[in-house]
Amino acid sequence: MAKRIDFPEEDELVVCTIKGVKDYGAFVSMEEYEQKEGFIHVSEIATGWVKRMSDFAREGQRLVCKVLRVDSAKGHVDLSLKRVNAHQKREKIQQWKNEQRAAKLMEIVAERCKKTVDKCYETFGDALIDKYGSLYEAFETAATNPELIEKDGFKGAWLEHFMAVAKDNVQISQVEISGTLELSSTDPDGIEAIKAALHAAKAKDVGIQYIGAPKYRLTATALDYPTAEEMLKKSAEKAISYMAKHGGAGKYARKEKE
Repeated sequence: MAKRIDFPEEDELVVCTIKGVKDYGAFVSMEEYEQKEGFIHVSEIATGWVKRMSDFAREGQRLVCKVLRVDSAKGHVDLSLKRVNAHQKREKIQQWKNEQRAAKLMEIVAERCKKTVDKCYETFGDALIDKYGSLYEAFETAATNPELIEKDGFKGAWLEHFMAVAKDNVQISQVEISGTLELSSTDPDGIEAIKAALHAAKAKDVGIQYIGAPKYRLTATALDYPTAEEMLKKSAEKAISYMAKHGGAGKYARKEKE
């Protein structure tokens, strides 16, 4: 993975490896930055009193820290371990692993293009990172929506190799979420109205399952949670809108009630 030569920004989360532990804190190297080191003061190791640093930090341990202060002139970076929660740590480590994997894939692309890795970054890699936020996101886009890469103006002999490597090596994980839709009607033809409302709610990657009158389970599958949430919301709104226009009522709850 190509390392950055600049300094991290304040409040940024960084992946670190402990190089030395003292009573007053820990010295670390920042994995995403070229030859950059940081320091975690003992007061930023844990929320409570730290009696022994060895209980919280050891040489070679990999951590996710938050950047508190940066003095680029002196080369000092102050970090905090205690200000990173478990969710942030998991997400950051996964992001870092993805970028490491993307760097390996770039090596394959470079070999197929018969160019050096540095030349590939210079020719198209840096531009892909600027456009999609990270190299891994670029590979993901190429695997799931290859037409978008071309629509975004990327072209050249390298593109065919990049697309092929993405298709063969990037497996997209999906998320699945559910919600409860309740539909009711006192109209004599209410059952038909409910059927029509459920038909209106149908969408690609949105499933509808009967739970028990008047409840139905909506299930959405997508690449990420925000997209899945929006899919469920739109399907539920279509059904509720239909019922309102045909003498019925409906409501939607993201969390199902037993």
